[in-house]
Amino acid sequence: QVQLVESGGGLVQAGGSLRLSCTASGRTLRGFAMAWFRQSPGKEREFVAVIAPPRHGSRTYYEDSLKGRFTVSTDNTKSTFFLQMNDLKADDTAVYYCACDSRIILSSLRLPDEYDYWGPGTQVTVSS
Repeated sequence: QVQLVESGGGLVQAGGSLRLSCTASGRTLRGFAMAWFRQSPGKEREFVAVIAPPRHGSRTYYEDSLKGRFTVSTDNTKSTFFLQMNDLKADDTAVYYCACDSRIILSSLRLPDEYDYWGPGTQVTVSS
């Protein structure tokens, strides 16, 4: 069982930055895909970014519209991963969720239904 907890959300002005963290309780996430999703009111949960597991090359993937502003990374222990968000816009307002899975296949990395473990979410609000 994997327990994830996000932190770092909050209120920020448009153009500002936030760094979200996702920490796995008491374990490493080596071998896991580590992903970020977000959900706005009335919308479906959407893919933001992912670090593929080592068997898929540990590459990072982003939602196309977020490339250049968002960066996903992990620490050396592989128990915490991050989402650096720069030049935030009002449209980035959402609840941000981290997720991980150890068995996910490459073609499913962007699909929220394929992830077994989720954090409770953290609110990000960008004021214009």
